[in-house]
Amino acid sequence: MSATATVVDDERLRIFLALELPHDVAEALTRWRGRHLSGLRAVPGFHVTLAFLGSRRRQELDGILAALRMEAAVSGRPLLEPVRYRETRSVAMVVLDDRGGEATALADRLHGRLERLGVYRREARAWLPHVTVARFRERPRLAPPLPETGPFAPSAAAAFLSRLHPSGARYEVLESCSLGLKPGG
Repeated sequence: MSATATVVDDERLRIFLALELPHDVAEALTRWRGRHLSGLRAVPGFHVTLAFLGSRRRQELDGILAALRMEAAVSGRPLLEPVRYRETRSVAMVVLDDRGGEATALADRLHGRLERLGVYRREARAWLPHVTVARFRERPRLAPPLPETGPFAPSAAAAFLSRLHPSGARYEVLESCSLGLKPGG
């Protein structure tokens, strides 16, 4: 990931919204990936995707960022913990337990707000809290131990710009929002 991104007015943007991981958790995942997934293509940065919006018009960005700000402000800090390793046809991930359901509730509220804006269509499958840790062309069918991060609580959500390059995607933060605390949260 890199610092805050800049965009031009008529540009189409490949956008996703995600929970930012605490620095120590990202470092632990980097070390774990190096030990157990070293032959796979690394992802450019660790995060928990809340919503992938894909290619959007630059003019839609203000509404998307406003939705993120509003939902982050009323969200408590989720408590997440690695519970299993999983592979799909092209990615390796660490699936997370969302203790208390705060991350799931945030994702659900964001999905609804983004749908009402007309910039997102909810997926048919339920949202799954996870961190993508690597990509691959052929499924390696690994069974590594879980990373030893312990439970962790992201304190911010961000809008990311994903720029595609021949060497893989590069992520740039468009805006980061602190997660507020709901009353009693």
